[in-house]
This record gives sequence, structure tokens and C-alpha cells, in this order.
Amino acid sequence: MALRIHEAWILLFVIPALVTPAAINHEDYAADEGDQTSSNDNLIFDDYRGKGCVDDSGFVYKLGERFFPGHSNCPCVCTEDGPVCDQPECPKIHPKCTKVEHNGCCPECKEVKNFCEYHGKNYKILEEFKPSPCEWCRCEPSNEVHCVVADCAVPECVNPVYEPEQCCPVCKNGPNCFAGTTIIPAGIEVKVDDCNICHCHNGDWWKPAQCSKRECQGKQAL
Repeated sequence: MALRIHEAWILLFVIPALVTPAAINHEDYAADEGDQTSSNDNLIFDDYRGKGCVDDSGFVYKLGERFFPGHSNCPCVCTEDGPVCDQPECPKIHPKCTKVEHNGCCPECKEVKNFCEYHGKNYKILEEFKPSPCEWCRCEPSNEVHCVVADCAVPECVNPVYEPEQCCPVCKNGPNCFAGTTIIPAGIEVKVDDCNICHCHNGDWWKPAQCSKRECQGKQAL
């Protein structure tokens, strides 16, 4: 009997030595009420998972209820797994749209560009204008500018000039042509020297003048 009592005392001394502080799991013990309040000073939010859905403003919707979670979102249905929202195929925005609003499920164009921009200037639809003396342009309904460049006719003279604000050159002295290095007017015969009388080709003003030799004044004097 004495031997059994002695063995019991030995076990009492050995068991506490085997239990170390690391073996104690603090999660097994409920925290004090003071520790709970100090670790979470913020408001405690309710958990609506599986019960309802909450929109951006904090309003709670019941399961199966249809709602808009945000200002520009598509409509959603509240389910146990959370909101299930529509994903429609939205129409494309016009490439000339200058004002887009996002107040609904799809973006919406509120204002379309109604002018043309050309070389830094704006023109109204169907407005015609001349950016240069040789160009004629128009602002098309597609907001694009279409231009035509003037095709100048061949001048009827060998010394045309360009006047301000005019695209094509003009013959200020009328039609003419070259007789050698001399410019002679068209339509008349011109005596260019003592032996030659010349005139311009009809309609072919760029060709040299036609000349014919006549009896030279010098020979008559002899």
C-alpha cells in the first residue's frame, strides 16, 4: 500500500513538467469582454449572405427581388449566392458622339458632332468654303470635308501672271506667242525685223510663231 502511494506522488510531479506554455492554445479560451471591444472599435456590420443583397447605398433587398446595385449598373436579381446581373449587348456609340451619359445599364449618346473641322476651323454641315484660291470645299453630313482643286486651262499666252485671290493664271495682255525671243500678240501679222513677218498659230499659243521672209529693206536700198 505504501508503494502505491509513493508512485502516485511521483506522477503528480512529472505530469506538470510535461505541460509547457507552448502547448496551451489560447484560441480554446473565450476572450474577455474587454479584449473583444478593444479589438473592434468600429461598427459591427450585419452579414446578409444567403439572406439578402445590399446595394451601394446600403439598402437591403430580399432574395428574388430585382434591383439596381449602383447608379450606372444593369439590373440584378438577389440570390443566395449574391446579385446576378444582366449583361446586355449594348449598341455601339456613334464615333462622332461628343457627349456620352452613363446613367443606365448601357452608355447613351446625348450629342453628336454637327460640324466639320478643317485646318483648325469649324464649319457647319453643308457649308461651302474656299480654304485657298484653288480649292472649293464643303462640310458633308458625315462631318467630313470634301474638296475639289481647280483644274486650270492652258493659258493662251507665253507670259501669264497670277493675280491675288485667283487660282488660275491670266493673260493680262491677251493671247500671244514667241517669234524667236520676241513676244508678239496673236491675231495680227508682226514685222519682227527687216526681212520677216510673223503671226501666232490659231489656238496653239505655246507653239513658235509662223514667219515668212519678204524682200528685205536692205536689199531694196541697194
